[in-house]
Parts: sequence; structure tokens; C-alpha cells
Amino acid sequence: MKPTLVVGVLTGLIVSAIAYGIWGTQAAVAAALFAALAVAIQLAALALIEPVKKGPIKALIKRWGVGMGLRALGVVAIALAVGLDRTHFPPLPTALGFLGVLLPLLFFEVRLLR
Repeated sequence: MKPTLVVGVLTGLIVSAIAYGIWGTQAAVAAALFAALAVAIQLAALALIEPVKKGPIKALIKRWGVGMGLRALGVVAIALAVGLDRTHFPPLPTALGFLGVLLPLLFFEVRLLR
């Protein structure tokens, strides 16, 4: 879990800096908030599958599915935040913060599950 946290925080900082450079302060804040949400969701998903990594495949698939559901809820959270307060959560930086962190962490997860 620690490597995931480190990679997530570093990726979040990079994504927030990019958002700041392109769109300004508010965009960087939105990107950072959703980057943090992506890291939290990824850590929760990894915690779900950790106990059953070496167990029966059925249990692993079930918990992996729950983790994917959490990630889908993150996408719903983007839509809600942007829909309710577009001033504080501009669409592109908000999505960049979440997806720009979550997607690399998903690729990183494959390495952790070997």
C-alpha cells in the first residue's frame, strides 16, 4: 500500500501543477481534491483484495468488482461536483485530477498483484 500512496501523491502533485499552469489556482485545487479522492479509492480497492490475493479466485473477482464500483462512484462524484458547482470544480481540471491519478495507479496495481 505504501508504494501506491507514494506514486499517487507524486502523480497528484504533477497533475495539480499542470492544472495550475494551464487554468490557475482554482483548477489546481479541484485537481488536487479529486487526485486525493482517486488515491483514497485506490487504497480502499487494494485493501479489499489484499486478504484474498492468494485465496479462491471467486472471492478475488468479487472484491475486485467492488473496487471497480468504487472507482465508478468516483466518476459519479466528478459529475456531481461539476454539475453542482462549476466555479469551484471546472470540468477538465476536475476530471484530470481524478483520471490523471487513477489510471496510472490502475497500471501500477497490476504490478502489485503479481
